[in-house]
Amino acid sequence: MDGPDEYHVPVLPDEVVHFLREGPEAGEIMDGTVGGGGHAARILQDIPGSRVLAVDRDPDALDQARLTLSPWAGRVRFLQARFDVAAKGAGIMGPSLRGALLDLGVSSRQIDNDTRGFSFRSGDAPLDMRMEGVATGGRTAAEILNEEGEAELTRIFREFGEERRAARLAREVVKRRRTEPFERARQLLDALTVVHRRSPEAGEKARVFQALRIAVNRELEALDQALPALRDALLPGGVMVVISYHSLEDRMVKRAFREWSRHCVCPPEIPICVCRGEPLGELLTRSVVRPSEAEVTGNPRSRSARLRAWRRGV
Repeated sequence: MDGPDEYHVPVLPDEVVHFLREGPEAGEIMDGTVGGGGHAARILQDIPGSRVLAVDRDPDALDQARLTLSPWAGRVRFLQARFDVAAKGAGIMGPSLRGALLDLGVSSRQIDNDTRGFSFRSGDAPLDMRMEGVATGGRTAAEILNEEGEAELTRIFREFGEERRAARLAREVVKRRRTEPFERARQLLDALTVVHRRSPEAGEKARVFQALRIAVNRELEALDQALPALRDALLPGGVMVVISYHSLEDRMVKRAFREWSRHCVCPPEIPICVCRGEPLGELLTRSVVRPSEAEVTGNPRSRSARLRAWRRGV
């Protein structure tokens, strides 16, 4: 089995440890997207006495994390779940976490495994993209392409992939599926080539595949539900760190952290404050934290990473 570096190189590991150290000494740190265990290993190694709740929806990732984190077996427990329901699944009914980490990227192992269908590099790869794997029975990317209407496909490509030709691509998909249902990556790449009237660039391909992955796994919905759930699971002084790679994800995190840090969230037309009247915590990152040039050189997939951190009030 691969080691952690072969599975997924952790992004911004020094910064993650720095902010999570700001939390209280008691309680667990939840790594809600543990992947191959790279971040969790750094936490266990560099934060004395820390305990980790290692969560992932992908069973293959958890298998790798168990191997990676075996030197700290007595300080780790594992849970297969989506991060938005992980606190409840782990039996956390009130504030008990000293920290929470969400790395919202797809692991290098998932991208490089053609059978999972996350990458456009192999034209024969199935259009699957389910994070939990093939045994879950959830909708695949192929099913979305073959079943959704033109308007919904346009929305997926435009909102999740920021594709300027979203409407044209949706129309081309609907046209093509009438004679041949979508099953393989090459079919979507062929449709994208027609829409662009040339061979699409790597970034253009990546945006469309990303859009489908987000739709298949309902990633924005999960994040929207996870943020307040994890906030409420933090102990006073507990820290939440989120690494995002998509502008929509980052805006959701930025908006939530800023709202939680405000004294008043009443609408401006209300002359007297009738809301909570005090902040729920404080921003630890006034502006987004990005990887250094050296990190991007060593790990090009970290280029689009954006880290934000927030601490619950004491």
